[in-house]
Amino acid sequence: MGSTVTADERNARTIHTAACLIIGDEVLGGKAGPTKDTNSNYMAKWCFNLGINLKRIEVIADDEDEIVEAVRRMSDRYDFVVTSGGIGPTHDDITYQSIAKAFGLPLKLNEEAFELMKKLSVPRKGEPPFNWDEPSPVLTAKLRMVELPTDVNRDPAKQFLFPCKELWVPVAVVNGNVHILPGVPRLFEKLLDGLKPSIQPRLVDPDGKGISRVTISTPLPESAIAAYLTELAARVEPKGVKVGSYPRWGDKHNTVTLVGKDKDFLNSIAPEVSHFVKGQIVTTESEDDTSS
Repeated sequence: MGSTVTADERNARTIHTAACLIIGDEVLGGKAGPTKDTNSNYMAKWCFNLGINLKRIEVIADDEDEIVEAVRRMSDRYDFVVTSGGIGPTHDDITYQSIAKAFGLPLKLNEEAFELMKKLSVPRKGEPPFNWDEPSPVLTAKLRMVELPTDVNRDPAKQFLFPCKELWVPVAVVNGNVHILPGVPRLFEKLLDGLKPSIQPRLVDPDGKGISRVTISTPLPESAIAAYLTELAARVEPKGVKVGSYPRWGDKHNTVTLVGKDKDFLNSIAPEVSHFVKGQIVTTESEDDTSS
């Protein structure tokens, strides 16, 4: 059974958790080139830097039933949800219609987005100027990208965001917390970054200090440090610190990480951890590769 929380309540509450939904047959098919997913990794770093706990990343097909199920579940469970992909002009771009169906909303032409599209769209070299007033298959395809899930009972300003003045592409916000972004990495990254000012007041730490990570390179195998790390993890968990251990196959060193929001506390325990794993604190994990 779904939550009784309203869309406006979702749109205003403190953001503790997030989820990312990557939509696209091409991603699941392993297609090389520009369709390769980098957006989930970008969002993970974005959330980390803002102190948001990214709890889930899913990749699903361009399938209406899959999209409907996933966005309903994610909207109910997480404070901030981002989808990526499926909002282009072709027949297999079904994200808008699927998310509209998920929340019982109609698709409506967004006049502001359409006017921006006409204003900011530049014909490619050799193309004649486009006639926006004459019905055509091309115009129909373009309109698909600005026909958005719309709740007529809610403030449009809370449903349609334009984070980047140089882009006509809107961020539709459905059910108060589902943010629909394009799959093109350059656009996804610009729009996600553009959302930061609007959500910053809702962060657990509005100053945006985010989460800190201390990385320690160790020459010891995981089996040799497992008992110590188990004890350490139990000891620091009340302080909100997570201890991680990551083998680096083919390298001489493995990686131990300490992750939490209290940077001073992390720095205070780092020397002890470094001593017990016979390692050294590094500024980036790539430094492991050159350690002797």
